[in-house]
Amino acid sequence: MKVLPSIHSPHDLRLIKKEHLPTLCQELRDVIIKTASKNGGHLGSSLGAVEIITALHYVYNTPDDKIVFDTGHQAYAHKLLTGRQKEFGTIRTKGGLSGFPKRSESEYDIFGAGHASTAVSAALGLAIARDQQHQNHRVIAVVGDGCLTGGMAYEAMQNAGLLRTDMLVILNDNQMFISQRVGALGTALTKLLTKKYVQLAEEKATNFLKRFDEVGNNAAKLAKRARSILFPGTLFEEMGFRYFGPVDGNDINALLEVLETLKTVKGPVMLHVVTKKGKGYEPAEKNPTKFHGVGIFDIETGDSLGKSGTVTFTKAFSQALVKLAEEDPNICAITAAMPEGTGLDAFRDKFPTRYFDVGIAEEHAATFAAGLAAGGEKPLVALYSTFAQRCYDQILHDICLQKLPVVFALDRAGLVGEDGPTHHGVFDISFLRAIPNLIMAAPADENELQHLLKTAFAAKAPFILRYPRGAGFGVALDKELKTLDIGKGAWVTKGKDVTILAIGSRVHPALKAAETLRDKGVDAGVINMRFIKPLDTALIDEAVKRTAKLVTVEDNMLAGGFGSAVAEYLADSGKQAHLLRLGIGDEFVQHAKSALLYDQVGISEAAIVKHILQWKIK
Repeated sequence: MKVLPSIHSPHDLRLIKKEHLPTLCQELRDVIIKTASKNGGHLGSSLGAVEIITALHYVYNTPDDKIVFDTGHQAYAHKLLTGRQKEFGTIRTKGGLSGFPKRSESEYDIFGAGHASTAVSAALGLAIARDQQHQNHRVIAVVGDGCLTGGMAYEAMQNAGLLRTDMLVILNDNQMFISQRVGALGTALTKLLTKKYVQLAEEKATNFLKRFDEVGNNAAKLAKRARSILFPGTLFEEMGFRYFGPVDGNDINALLEVLETLKTVKGPVMLHVVTKKGKGYEPAEKNPTKFHGVGIFDIETGDSLGKSGTVTFTKAFSQALVKLAEEDPNICAITAAMPEGTGLDAFRDKFPTRYFDVGIAEEHAATFAAGLAAGGEKPLVALYSTFAQRCYDQILHDICLQKLPVVFALDRAGLVGEDGPTHHGVFDISFLRAIPNLIMAAPADENELQHLLKTAFAAKAPFILRYPRGAGFGVALDKELKTLDIGKGAWVTKGKDVTILAIGSRVHPALKAAETLRDKGVDAGVINMRFIKPLDTALIDEAVKRTAKLVTVEDNMLAGGFGSAVAEYLADSGKQAHLLRLGIGDEFVQHAKSALLYDQVGISEAAIVKHILQWKIK
């Protein structure tokens, strides 16, 4: 008889006998694998965290006790155990469950997530709020080891160590970097360390030695150094945490025992657990990188069932970068823990000494690149657009203010689909356009992307190159790369009634829209603007003279976006023109397939036609 169907809340979970929990964990994995095979999603991390999540809800009185997830991509079991079983099949689909924790979705999602290294800060805030309001619930942060490569996590931990409030941080280490401590020895040491009398004895011994001034202090330091040989958590203890572990994070019984004991430990606590990414699904265990984030796949083989054949924007970028680096030994590339996602894996494999993975540390990546540029190198930083938000100050202060030639390749610009509002890259034009000395371009297709990449390196200036997720438009790639004129767009087709000024991924939909409009009696022209900054004002002037009816189309927020740049130019230059701006309004766009979202926000081919036909200007 299955266990999972009987659980409608963590209260039901806590009624189950402990001996049934391993069966429940397997059932959770089965549902997660089956659903991810149909909907895609973050599979490997969620499979690895099943026991951690189950144990937390079993031991702690959620939702009164608060669990905060870092990044949130590991929380699928959390959703299944907190009243969302019936809806779980809708995860990452339009109108369905989010792929990440979301405050509006459940009272158990106390803090939303999507970006890394935020959980300790949020948990500390929740713990201090509890203290200020004289409450007594517990606060737990679940943090992946990758999230600890981000500086924000350490900022939070040093502050937690200073404030000394009660909170538990679970370090989910799925990279096995202290694997020798897992097993009998690790379990025995953890049991020993969680005994209160051992903690008190350690404190008393240290305080006793410190009484003897210099000799005592030296002895205390020596004892601490000796302890660090056996216990890998010295760094965390120096920051004010009590460190316990590592323990086997896929052993539900071991977790229950440790968590029950740690409930009595005061102050900030770090529990180090080691898990296997992709646990319980052989293809994911063998290839955890591939199954970190997946599209639809065949459960039996693990093979992808997605579309193939068309070169993706990421692939076109990757191939062009390698080609340019073969010709120029000063080109180097930086990623913030996303080599495969950004296409830098090919560069890494061919030029290992010129490739740098800085971890989840976008701020450092940007300023590191600035230093490389100041030293005469030609650095490229490859990020998802949404993560570029995290290094705004470094782009402004460390790069653009000093006019340093750093190229930013912003993948996943525009609407990214099922990952939703935490990952849509629809703000970069708005928050970067105001920065002086910065060039910003968006290719119409995969072929233009490779030419703009060469242009970016040739510009010898801060350069943003933004492009969308997924398959290109089927345009053949030129074998020879060429440098394009900076700030220059091009007419694609001319019309006498209206001119569509399109940027980036909206150029091809605009072209198709123009064809449909002609069939409906509206002669529409299309300009591939190519550059957001500097604007091709000469082309805009020509368009005004030709039709005086302009439509801008972009996959960015309307506020401060490309259309705003055109409107500003028209106003400042005194040009007389009617302007219709199409883009994303003042909202966070939710998750669904990208095609549905582009239609929903009004910038698909059909939506462009509809908006222009409904336009009141005659």
